[in-house]
Amino acid sequence: MLKKMGEAVARVARKVNETVESGSDTLDLAECKLVSFPVGVYKVLRDVTDQIHLITLANNELKSLTSKFMTTFCQLRDVPVEKLATMPALRSVNLRFNPLSSEVRVIAPPLIKFNMLVSPEGARPPPP
Repeated sequence: MLKKMGEAVARVARKVNETVESGSDTLDLAECKLVSFPVGVYKVLRDVTDQIHLITLANNELKSLTSKFMTTFCQLRDVPVEKLATMPALRSVNLRFNPLSSEVRVIAPPLIKFNMLVSPEGARPPPP
């Protein structure tokens, strides 16, 4: 188990480094075999949140994203509501303190069948 976790952390670190070095605004973590998000990567990611506008987490084994992940990335303006709506096992998505577009706020409620937590428009996260 620890070996698999170490390999996942190494894959994520490599992908973060590639993204930063290339100047890309997309961090592709698809198919990294993640079961949870590696805590050791948060500091690096916190330093590049202004650069990263899209994180792809497709084809992993994630069951949830921690509140630490959500507060590290609290600049989401858009989320793939249509894709989220097709995930039958999804029960809750916490998008509080993200400046979601008005389009997402209007489209999401009728499409999704799970609990989507959002803050009122313009709400700011509490200080760390």
